[in-house]
Amino acid sequence: MTADLSNTTPSGGDEPSLHGAPSGWDAHRPPDPELIKDCVHCGFCLTTCPSYTVFQDEADSPRGRIVLMRVGHDDVLGETMQTHFDRCLGCMACVTACPSGVQYDRLIEQVRPQIERNVPRSRADRAYRALIFALFTHPGRVRALVPVLAVPGRLGARIARLVPRTRVGALLSLAPPVSLGATVRQLDRVTPAAPGVTPRGRIAFMQGCIQRALFGDVNAATVRVLAAEGFEVHSPRSPRCCGALQLHGGVEESALVEARKTIAAYEGFDTIAVNVAGCGSAMKDYGHLLSDDSAWASRAEAFSAKVRDVHEVLGSVEPQARRYPIPLTVAYHDACHLAHAQGVRTQPRDLLRGIPELTLVEPAEWELCCGSAGIYNLTQPAAAAELGARKAANLAATGAQAIAAANPGCALQITAHLSVPTPVYHPMTLLDASIRGVRPEART
Repeated sequence: MTADLSNTTPSGGDEPSLHGAPSGWDAHRPPDPELIKDCVHCGFCLTTCPSYTVFQDEADSPRGRIVLMRVGHDDVLGETMQTHFDRCLGCMACVTACPSGVQYDRLIEQVRPQIERNVPRSRADRAYRALIFALFTHPGRVRALVPVLAVPGRLGARIARLVPRTRVGALLSLAPPVSLGATVRQLDRVTPAAPGVTPRGRIAFMQGCIQRALFGDVNAATVRVLAAEGFEVHSPRSPRCCGALQLHGGVEESALVEARKTIAAYEGFDTIAVNVAGCGSAMKDYGHLLSDDSAWASRAEAFSAKVRDVHEVLGSVEPQARRYPIPLTVAYHDACHLAHAQGVRTQPRDLLRGIPELTLVEPAEWELCCGSAGIYNLTQPAAAAELGARKAANLAATGAQAIAAANPGCALQITAHLSVPTPVYHPMTLLDASIRGVRPEART
């Protein structure tokens, strides 16, 4: 299902509908025409766009979608429009690549809710997407699945191989090895700074939803590292979710509800640390998301200004804790919402290079998304699988003994597509092991 963009013009009035009856953007935050005008259609974004790489369709490129955004102002929407925006991973690699400073991140943020409101989905699609948001944004519900995920022999992964590149296969293949202890493990609400170090004040830590349910060990490692570097770490247990997954999927009202809860819970702190790339990107964007809400706009803007990825926090201070050697060659994977959306690339690398005897290597095509992208690998499994296999091959080609990735979705996606089992660590796991003088623990 493709759209012919060759004769599309911004003048309006005479273009045919892309599919079925036209509907057009509604009045609530349509894609900004002034931002649309910034695109000069130069094509620098094409080689970095994962959906264009997979589909080789102009309408599945950033500049093609910007043309579709312009078309939407002329009352032309439909299933084809929905298809091409659904195929966008929202990785923001185009933002990094664009020489004209096009704010595609702002534009796609405005478009996704419009698509959800104005283009009907099939009953099956609505039900599947509702299941995703009802499950994965609730840590308690994910924890309830841990006994199933911990079935010996990875039964889910075996079944997934029978139904590859389907939604059922995607759900099963991404199930990580999780211990039954993950169902009850919780962080202390307050973790004091380690004794013998210079205190650096209070800091809040956002636990996340998938992260706390399936990667509680990463959260525990993050808190230990922050405490070792002199921070008193506060880890509130609510809200359960920051709204990032809903935001990425265009479920705007639900995302804004979680955003307001998050602001209210954390705005009393001077710094809010995040160890999940997608969460950090969304939380830093609250100021834009709530800019037209008079009761929350100023609070949201102030809150977003205080959000820091944990690598930014640690990269801004001199290390206090001693690092012990970890003799390991590690390939660093750039999570899109860390590298492209937040512009955080040097700090994770510098922190890893600060570990004695750890050698950091770089994969080819660092800018290309692994295919996780929020819920993308669950809703577009075939395209995501192609991107996942490509990313895994690039990482394997480095000859690394391990991979570092600062996002749970990336860790799950890469692990699922590695042909040779290789441990995937969050950088905080490696840093914590170095500070404690132990071997990093790999999941099996």
